[in-house]
Amino acid sequence: MGPRERIFKYQGLGNDFVVLDRRRTGVDIDAATARWMCDRRLGIGADGVLALLPSAHGVARMVVHNADGSIAEMCGNGLRCAVKYLVDHSDDNPGRLDVETGAGVLTCIPGYGDGGVIGVDISMGPARLVAPNLPSGATGKPFLDQPLPGYPELHAHAVSMGNPHLVLLDQPLDDAPRLGPELERHPSFPDRTNVEFVRVEADGLTVVVWERGCGLTQACGTGACASAVAAVLAKRLPQDAWLRVTLPGGDLRIRVPGDLSDIRLRGPVAFVFEGVVALPPPR
Repeated sequence: MGPRERIFKYQGLGNDFVVLDRRRTGVDIDAATARWMCDRRLGIGADGVLALLPSAHGVARMVVHNADGSIAEMCGNGLRCAVKYLVDHSDDNPGRLDVETGAGVLTCIPGYGDGGVIGVDISMGPARLVAPNLPSGATGKPFLDQPLPGYPELHAHAVSMGNPHLVLLDQPLDDAPRLGPELERHPSFPDRTNVEFVRVEADGLTVVVWERGCGLTQACGTGACASAVAAVLAKRLPQDAWLRVTLPGGDLRIRVPGDLSDIRLRGPVAFVFEGVVALPPPR
C-alpha cells in the first residue's frame, strides 16, 4: 500500500475533479497516478485531477491532469473548482483570487451564497486565432470557417484559449462520439485538440464537447468560450453580451469582446466530498 493522501472532490456542471493541495511540498503527481485517480472503477473517479502547487504570481498554480494522464494547459470548470477549494480552506471570503495556469495568471471573482462559493466569474484571458497549437501556427493566418483537410464536408474554426479547440458550427451534436476521437488527433493539431459540436440558436448555443484526453464530458469551460468566440466571429451572435452556452451538464455564461482580448466565463461550482486515499505504489 502506498502513502496516504487527503483528496477533495468538486464538480462544475457535472465536470468532476479530484483536487490535491500540494502547495506545501510543491511536488506534482505523475501520469500513472492521475490515470488511477480518474478511474471510476479502480480509483476515485473523475474527469481530471487538479494539482495545486506554489506560485510566485498567484495564490496557487493549477496543473490540470486529464483522465488519460496527459496535461491540459487550462480548464475553465476545473479552475472554478480550484477557486472554491482555495476559498473553502482560507480564513476569509476574498473578493478576488489570481490563479496561475498553463494559460497564464487568471483573475477569478467568487460568488457567494449558502454554503460559501456557489459560482465563479473568471477572466479567461484572450482568445487567439493564431497559436502554435493551432493549424494557424504554420501559416500565420487564422483558421476560420475553413474546410478541414481530409474532411471536406466539415467547416471549422480553430480557437486557442491557451489550449486548442476545433469548433464545428451547425454540426449535429450526435456526431460527437464518432467524429470527436478522429478529430482530436487530426494531424493539423500538433498537441491534439478539443472538439466542439455546436448548434447555434437565437439566444445562445448548445454544445457537446469531445475533450482532449477525456472524451465526452458533461461540460467544458474553455470549450464553451471557444464556441462563443466562433459564433461571434461568424456574426451569428452579438459581441460584448452575456451569451448562454448550454452543455449536457447545464448552462454557462460567456462574454466575448470584439477584440477577443479578455473572454469572460460565469458558472456554478459545488463541493462533493473529501477523503483519504492510499496512493498506488510507483510502477
